[in-house]
Amino acid sequence: MLDVCLLGTGGMMPLPGRWLTSLLLRYNGKMLMVDCGEGTQIPLKLAGWGFKPIDAIFFTHYHADHIAGLPGLLLTIGNSGKDTPLDLIGPPGLTRVVQSLLVICPALPFDIRATELPLPRGAPSLRGASGGAAGTGANVDGEAEADGERDGGLAPLRDVALFDSMSFQYAPADHNIPCLAYSFHIRRQGAFYPARAKELNIPLKSWSLLQAGKTVELDDGRSVTPDMVLGPERRGIKLSYCTDSRPAPALRRLFKDSALLICEGMYGDDGERENAIGKKHMIFSEAAGLARDAGVGELWLTHYSPALQNPGEHIGAARRVFPNTRAGSDLLTTKLIFPEGEGADTAR
Repeated sequence: MLDVCLLGTGGMMPLPGRWLTSLLLRYNGKMLMVDCGEGTQIPLKLAGWGFKPIDAIFFTHYHADHIAGLPGLLLTIGNSGKDTPLDLIGPPGLTRVVQSLLVICPALPFDIRATELPLPRGAPSLRGASGGAAGTGANVDGEAEADGERDGGLAPLRDVALFDSMSFQYAPADHNIPCLAYSFHIRRQGAFYPARAKELNIPLKSWSLLQAGKTVELDDGRSVTPDMVLGPERRGIKLSYCTDSRPAPALRRLFKDSALLICEGMYGDDGERENAIGKKHMIFSEAAGLARDAGVGELWLTHYSPALQNPGEHIGAARRVFPNTRAGSDLLTTKLIFPEGEGADTAR
């Protein structure tokens, strides 16, 4: 089960009643965030999930409305009693940006591990950005960049291990500086077959270890692997997140079969298309087209222009393309469960 909270839905600047776009996920007692603009710690406090369990913060890109709230959040996390490392993950340039922001929040009680994700060739560059990764908080496969290049830079990179059974993929967004979209995936192993375990005379005390994916050495010298008592891997949970981008084939591939897609809709009216093209953003119907083409279960719109006072007035433009669309709102929350049940509980 994956808990999802859309902390804020605003773009460019926080407004009364609308915080800047940020996402909070919780799984097995661990939490991660995506983006942290000014004031994000306030809706995070309102969500009531705590600060100490945050283990990773992802960044789509380094415009202020996506990262300028980081120093205050780090200080708040420090005051929560956290003393284990915090991973910061994002496109190239992360090291330089974070080092600058840390000037105003020194002496944190936990280590910062920054990981810069390689971009496929042809993606926009960040002038003066450092090229290498600053840490190893995420297990980034060094061959992933080449994989993307073989498909013209359009293929999402291979799975990157995060924690427990959660991993992520990312792909370049179509923005005017390096920007990434993410998919988070919780894998689910196959069902455990007690009859097989009994046939192999595996002691009951070893069943839970095999269910957890561990190899067991029995007292009689046999080595039993999980595949001997587990069925094929079952479908897991996939959630995707994207802000600040034009529609692109890379995104359709990355979002494929997501239970929930949270995607920017900077402008609601179809008449804003040219404006969106010029500023490298999306209108509602374009985000809905991505959701439809990727076969996702549900779409939440977010990252609204400050001029878009009531996103719900334009929701029809999206629902004509993809009916299961919702205008995201601050602190919109849901639980995603494994597909054997309902894909997602009703948002509350």
